[in-house]
Amino acid sequence: MYTTAKMIFQSEGEFVRWLRTLTSAKSPKIRTGIGDDAAVVRVGSDRDLILTADLSIEGVHFTTRLHPARSIGHRALARSLSDIAAMGGVPRFALISVAFSRSASRAWIEEFYGGILDLAARFSVDVIGGDTSIVRRTIMIDVVLAGEVARGRGLLRSGARAGDVIFVSGSLGQSARGLEVLKSQARGRKRALKNQQDNSEATRAVRSHLYPEPRCELGGWLRRGGIPSAMMDISDGLSSDLIRLCEASGVGAKVDAWRIPGPAGVQPKRSLELALNGGEDYELLFTVPKRKMTKLPRSHRGVPLRCIGQVCRSQDVLLVHEDGECSALAAAGYDHFSK
Repeated sequence: MYTTAKMIFQSEGEFVRWLRTLTSAKSPKIRTGIGDDAAVVRVGSDRDLILTADLSIEGVHFTTRLHPARSIGHRALARSLSDIAAMGGVPRFALISVAFSRSASRAWIEEFYGGILDLAARFSVDVIGGDTSIVRRTIMIDVVLAGEVARGRGLLRSGARAGDVIFVSGSLGQSARGLEVLKSQARGRKRALKNQQDNSEATRAVRSHLYPEPRCELGGWLRRGGIPSAMMDISDGLSSDLIRLCEASGVGAKVDAWRIPGPAGVQPKRSLELALNGGEDYELLFTVPKRKMTKLPRSHRGVPLRCIGQVCRSQDVLLVHEDGECSALAAAGYDHFSK
């Protein structure tokens, strides 16, 4: 008998843990399987294969009312590129499967693939296949991406240790802020984009939402430098993803609220909420042993690298406020099973 996922599983994490019990990896070639940003498989004497898959579904990840076709294609591939970035890998080959709505025009489909192919070209990714279907209404996109990394060098979520320092790249909450602006624009309450030359904070946030920038170059640079002990991308919000990293590593954390880089142009409290719980930022969250701190600059190729806290032996994940008070950090980012 069919039952909704919400009735069976309370969270995506619970579902993943259950699934791992059914599909435990048996091949000695599998370095990591279900539960990290991507799977890592040994395929040669000097290289590991990185594999990731991401679904993008209309009404869940995008709407044709708010998102142009080019943005929908860009975002679908960017999600998978970010998974490869989180492992410190180099993306190589993509399989793109799409179920188009019957109402989709040829012009819309061309723009959609333009978004995918332009981003793929920037990262030297070859689109080598996929599948296509037509559905009555809901558009569905599945991206399978393969990358590579030097054997045994892929970065996992599970390497953080007590005393390590916690860093994030870029600014958090920008995508969620951009979505707020787009929704406001659609309701006619305010205009999100004055023109293409507008440099306002709202415009930058909208751009971050529509055309996120995967941190593949940064992830590879961090990995080659041997800097992080653990790393993942921030796709569901810092609160949820930091807790996942800590659980994978068997540690806890203390994060300073005032150090978390949230979007400008909104009230400080709202900025922190967006940074913690917004999601779809595709920035990198990583931990660094103190002895390697000297290797890490304040920014890399224009991308800020900010210290936001420290890994603790206790498995509690705490948010430290400016007055010194601590509160438990709740996983309040996006979770498909709680929606």
